[in-house]
Amino acid sequence: MKNLNCLNKYRVPLMGDMGDEYCGAFKIKLEGSNLTFTVVASNGGGWEHVSVSTEYRCPRWNEMCRIKDLFFNENETVMQLHPPKEEYINNHEYCLHLWRPSNEKIPMPPKSFV
Repeated sequence: MKNLNCLNKYRVPLMGDMGDEYCGAFKIKLEGSNLTFTVVASNGGGWEHVSVSTEYRCPRWNEMCRIKDLFFNENETVMQLHPPKEEYINNHEYCLHLWRPSNEKIPMPPKSFV
């Protein structure tokens, strides 16, 4: 994950805390979109995590790609997860998540498969 201080112009308080270079809350308006994205980033427990939500709908693929580029380096692989049904939790209907393990490389299929 990038040092999040590069995103300070988007930073907003979360429970009275402004965060730091590893975590925080952000309100981002992407060029060409009329929506504001609420983004919460965290780093702990061996994971880097970014949640992305809007008030009216789930973020689209291209929007998630643009958020990924803001929060992660271009050479980093991040993932969205679909856990087993019994482990599924949905606290916000219009929220998607990006995950990256801090200490492991995410396995990738061969390029020809993708």
